[in-house]
Amino acid sequence: MHCPFCQHEDTRVIDSRLSEDGSTVRRRRECPACGERFNTFETAEIRLPAVIKSDGRRETFDERKLRTSFERALQKRAVGAEAIDAALRAVLHGLRLGGEREVPSLQIGELVMGELKKLDQVAYVRFASVYRRFEDVQAFREEIERLERDLPALEGLQLPLLEGETEDTPGKPARNVRNGKR
Repeated sequence: MHCPFCQHEDTRVIDSRLSEDGSTVRRRRECPACGERFNTFETAEIRLPAVIKSDGRRETFDERKLRTSFERALQKRAVGAEAIDAALRAVLHGLRLGGEREVPSLQIGELVMGELKKLDQVAYVRFASVYRRFEDVQAFREEIERLERDLPALEGLQLPLLEGETEDTPGKPARNVRNGKR
């Protein structure tokens, strides 16, 4: 690797460390010519598939658009940044596992809805209403009924709807997660 300071053709690796999630390697390097030290970060480059839009156009995948979709659906909802990041990683992982060169935008939307359903039911309905282009109240009603049928599978994955309540016993104070006390 060339030194960014003096452009010397070679540098020496002093230290290498793996990131917490194991997806990046940080290397501490030193230039033998000028003595400057700097960091480099190494990640695997795995291309995401191109997106086939509903009108037939093809676009390169844009992770920022995916993040924006999650953030809009989850706006003013009590979902932490770590949970959003995990959901985003799950969608990206699903796309990479598919191994396809091109993916219909509908498939990406379904992956997003699957993750939103786990995170927050209101955000899920928000996203589904736009994504599936609900035309009337009946379409909302049908989606909510479908969500309610799926509720037993989602129990325990979401925060209580009202502050101070648990999911299973409305009216009782929520349990303190750290020490298990009510």
